[in-house]
Amino acid sequence: MARNDTAQELKPAFSSSASAPATALWYAAPRECALNAETLPERGAQDCLVRTLWSGISRGTERLVFEGRVPIGEYERMRAPFQQGAFPFPVKYGYCAVGIVDAGPEHMRGETVFCLHPHQDRFIAPTDRLTCVPATVPARRAILAANMETALNAHWDAGSGPADRIVVVGGGVLGLLVAWLAARLPGAEVTLVDVEPGRAALAQALGFGFALPADAPAEADLVFHASASAPGLATAIRAAGVEARIVELSWYGEGTVPAPLGGAFHARRLQLVSTQVGGIAPSRRPRWDYARRATAAMALLADDRLDALITDEFPFAEAPARLPAILAPGAAGLTAAICYGEPS
Repeated sequence: MARNDTAQELKPAFSSSASAPATALWYAAPRECALNAETLPERGAQDCLVRTLWSGISRGTERLVFEGRVPIGEYERMRAPFQQGAFPFPVKYGYCAVGIVDAGPEHMRGETVFCLHPHQDRFIAPTDRLTCVPATVPARRAILAANMETALNAHWDAGSGPADRIVVVGGGVLGLLVAWLAARLPGAEVTLVDVEPGRAALAQALGFGFALPADAPAEADLVFHASASAPGLATAIRAAGVEARIVELSWYGEGTVPAPLGGAFHARRLQLVSTQVGGIAPSRRPRWDYARRATAAMALLADDRLDALITDEFPFAEAPARLPAILAPGAAGLTAAICYGEPS
């Protein structure tokens, strides 16, 4: 496995000893979080001690957690790997951590790895729960791996193909990654639709078109909806051509969303389907497991243009003070990166 030398950009600000205390971010109450001391479990023969370099804030999902809006009926399905506590509060949550293996099986020592782990400066995880970060992907950008895996799974569920006319409604991180993947299909005509005009420049840099909702293309072969809003869903339905598929990626938490299923929805025989990263798309399930999908998603991040999807960065120690603004409703920005350690 190739070691990612970009991991050396950060110097550890804490001991690499497994017996040293760790620190984790906990969501303590609605719109309140804190850094709490953690006692690491004993490391087994196939476990790794990971020193975290970066972790990413998933604004959509973590905003629901931060605000205490995870539906009671979804408490178990919403559990993240290595989560502690319980919804609504207090809970240790998150799933975009990248770090260096300081101790573990010999073939893993020194590897830069991604793990679906909450925000924590050091943690223990089994080797088979870690995805090695290739040398072509900087450690900071690797925090996008979970989003890329979701986008990849969505395309499998959608059945995207070359030369398709594809519309993506919602220019958050997930929508942008879905559009970026679509634009790599030969001959595909891809348009991102978003209410924020500033997304136009980013869309151009990533290699696809842009339109405001009023100017959204019509007669699309395939539409992805990722705005988590009723107006966005209405735009997605309007953009779909006859017998086209609309793939819903949004997660609404406790909210209910009106869907305009009157008008031409039935006459045009539109399909409205869900996609969810928790299960591998049926078209790939006989041959793919989670490890193969995670490795594929990580390799897809080897494009410097994707650094533009990380718009905020702050030290781990400042997380309790910074997160209320980062996760505020309507807050601007895309992925927020938490930095652990001291810049070299």
